[in-house]
Amino acid sequence: MPRPTAPTPTALTPARLRPSDLARLGAYGLRSRPLRAVLSALGIAIGIAAMTAVVGISASSRANLDQELARLGTNLLTVSPGNTLFGKRATLPDESVAMIKQIGPVQSATATGVLSDTYVYRTDRIPAAQSGGLSVLAADLDLLKTVGGTLDRGAWLNAATHRYPAVVLGATAAERLGNVPAVYIGGRWWVVLGVLRQVPLAPELDSAVLMGWPAATTYLGFDGHPTTVYTRSVESQVEAVRAVLAPTANPQSPGEVQVSKPSDALAARRAANATFTALLLGLGAVALLVGGIGVANTMVISVLERRAEIGLRRSLGATKGQIRIQFVAESLLLSLLGGAAGVLLGYLVTGMYATTQHWPTVVPLWVLAGGVGATVLIGAIAGLYPAIRAARLAPTQALTAT
Repeated sequence: MPRPTAPTPTALTPARLRPSDLARLGAYGLRSRPLRAVLSALGIAIGIAAMTAVVGISASSRANLDQELARLGTNLLTVSPGNTLFGKRATLPDESVAMIKQIGPVQSATATGVLSDTYVYRTDRIPAAQSGGLSVLAADLDLLKTVGGTLDRGAWLNAATHRYPAVVLGATAAERLGNVPAVYIGGRWWVVLGVLRQVPLAPELDSAVLMGWPAATTYLGFDGHPTTVYTRSVESQVEAVRAVLAPTANPQSPGEVQVSKPSDALAARRAANATFTALLLGLGAVALLVGGIGVANTMVISVLERRAEIGLRRSLGATKGQIRIQFVAESLLLSLLGGAAGVLLGYLVTGMYATTQHWPTVVPLWVLAGGVGATVLIGAIAGLYPAIRAARLAPTQALTAT
């Protein structure tokens, strides 16, 4: 009768750590040493906050400069009639503004029309020859929005008043005519609705008296042809828009159309943007490098100090892989907390400084996401290398390591 054989011992399969287990282990490692965890996270946060604040303040300064340059009309172009082949003054079609608005990159288009041989007087007692050199213009309702004009007092033309004898005075025209409730134009009194401030982008409006297009047609026989069309375009497409403005405004005779050149401020703005972009990338890289060194230093010291704990866990059956992944999880959690706190702190510092300088607060999204992401990545790398070295030690060596 055969003798029974003893069962062959089988190797125990180490338990697999679930993500929830890893999260608990990482959190436990931080909770077991709260002071060190707080100081480590603070060191990480300061490095990331420095990066965020440096880039955020620079970006806010850039946004403020962009606003200042935008006020100089970097995307403003004007269209006006030129001369015919016979040397006479050409005219723009009545539909020129509507056709220009069909150009894709054009954001807005509006027009004024000069009323030739029409003069404005303070009273009906002034001789006709003493017109004061003021021009009378028919204007679209969206004129101020396009040219960046603002009111000094009173109101602008609207859907009701632009049909009736009512005008708005330019800044220079108001000085010459005085504070009058009405002006005399074409044998009729016109009510003064408001007065404009000076318009730097369209100085010709300062010495003009502006009225609604329908009122000019009804009461003064205006022919309806625009004499100046103002356009605002997407800044990156200004040159492309300028190339098609003439054939769009007057398809039959594009050679009889004059188009202004882009403002010199456009070139200055682009040069400033290029300089600021290079500056932001350089500052961000340097600040991120400094913050990354701080993260790496913190995590290396943190892991090396706990080699005895690693040895104890190894002697109780933990595998090398479990040791590695535990400390990587702890590194990731600590880096995530420090990175998020640093990004928030840097944003607050940027906001406070920008507010004191009366700048818009701008923190690029790539800085916020990159700050946290880079911190987590660096923390993982910094925690992985020492953990690998410690996991390779024999349990007895790790327990006696100092």
